[in-house]
Amino acid sequence: MKTIKGLERLPHTTLHLGGHGDNWHMTWADDDKQYVSLCDGNGPPGTPNDRYHNSRAYAISGDPPDVTFDYVPGYPDLIGVDEPQGSNRYYNFGILARDGKLYQFLSTPNHQFREPDARFVGAKLITSPDNGSTWSNQDGSAPVVWEPWEQRDGRNMLFFNEPGECFALLTVLQMGQGYRDNSDGFVYLYAPNGNVEGTMNQLVMCRVPTDRILSRDAYEFFVELRPDGSAEWTTKIEDRGIVYTFPSGWVNRTVHPYAWHPSVVYDAPLGVYLMANWGMGCSPEGNWFGKPGYLGFWTAPSPWGPWTQVHEETEWKPEGDVNARAYQPQIAPRWISPDGLSFWLVWTDFQVLNGRMPYYAFNMQEVRVHAG
Repeated sequence: MKTIKGLERLPHTTLHLGGHGDNWHMTWADDDKQYVSLCDGNGPPGTPNDRYHNSRAYAISGDPPDVTFDYVPGYPDLIGVDEPQGSNRYYNFGILARDGKLYQFLSTPNHQFREPDARFVGAKLITSPDNGSTWSNQDGSAPVVWEPWEQRDGRNMLFFNEPGECFALLTVLQMGQGYRDNSDGFVYLYAPNGNVEGTMNQLVMCRVPTDRILSRDAYEFFVELRPDGSAEWTTKIEDRGIVYTFPSGWVNRTVHPYAWHPSVVYDAPLGVYLMANWGMGCSPEGNWFGKPGYLGFWTAPSPWGPWTQVHEETEWKPEGDVNARAYQPQIAPRWISPDGLSFWLVWTDFQVLNGRMPYYAFNMQEVRVHAG
């Protein structure tokens, strides 16, 4: 195992691939494609863009700069803002490919975002046995059901109205192609501990055996780091502990709280875990995207830490652009170099230029790793 001493973003490598959408959580499948989650958009470049989706999955082929996006026709349609009563508000964030299967975790708010005090309160799990051709609900039933607001509960959600509203925004640890770099038989997931300053900037995590991902009663929650570097786990979510606390002052208070949703990968050549995370650049009134956001990177010897920060930017401007409103940094698991000393970071930019949002799309940039 090597030690990561620092990171360097390479602005001259920046690629604005276009399309329309955000968030871009990715996983690397056995078929050598990366499967990516899109939220709130018409789709990445080269795919049908005549419909607006709250959630959809696409496949990515190739390596930068020669990247192509493929439509996944079997994915269940989750149409966006034109849906009557806005009943289908689910947002696909965390995604995992393993043994030809895809698992996707879709976050749900408590009600429509146009209503007061909107926030994410749960996550639904859907799965595909054939790399996206067909999909089912967590209980194995098909077709996938997008439950309306009043029908969402702990029976059809993996997490719902948990203590402190934790585990509503899920990220899945990526460990190589098809999760093959995993050796202990567990899938690890991360999330903010709640929806307000003081809890949203706290990181919590859980794990589940790789053969029991669909069984809610098989999930265990991190409690604390033991002196020998191992972790204590519990089946009681109320006994969870804090993995790491990020800086304060980066959680918005309006629209809906949205920050500190990480991307975590295993850098196998270096034998270390690497996390990217971000904080919302708020206006003095607490509105989102009021200024450039926060970007940080952390490294650890195990999925649960201890996490050490190796890079910090309190004004994340991917190309030195003072108007940048970058968010949701994602480390693409397939695009980690063979020596582990560079990777590609993907993000979305919420800035408005001339009445439009040109970078509300798939943007990427190479990052160099300094290790010793």
